[in-house]
Amino acid sequence: MKGRKRLRAIASHRMRQFLPAALAVLAVAALAQETEGYAQAKAKADADEASLPAAEKQQLVAAQGRLLEQLASACATPRPDVSSFVVVMELDAEGRVVGTWRQGSTPLAICFQKGVANQTLTPPPRVPFHTSLELTFTP
Repeated sequence: MKGRKRLRAIASHRMRQFLPAALAVLAVAALAQETEGYAQAKAKADADEASLPAAEKQQLVAAQGRLLEQLASACATPRPDVSSFVVVMELDAEGRVVGTWRQGSTPLAICFQKGVANQTLTPPPRVPFHTSLELTFTP
């Protein structure tokens, strides 16, 4: 019995030493995957938006404008961090947002990303279809 208790104590000690390093590796891997996912989604959004005929592009821009007005009101704070950010959205056949990616970590950027979830823009010409909201604030 003493031998088993000693083995458990050693295993527990080793696990406590190993766990922080393992978690750090996982966090770095998750961040790299998230960044790569954003870059791919943004490239798709740029290509999808560029492929739209003028009339469809105008409809999408109008729908994005309505969404921006709604989110600006919902995410307003007395002193927001107005650093630039981008939210990329994947739309389904009805134009509903089914996936999002974000570049920028301000509270405003996070609020916009959460706010677009399950919102509906215009039905896209194909699925999947990606589009983005790029916000830059100037004084």
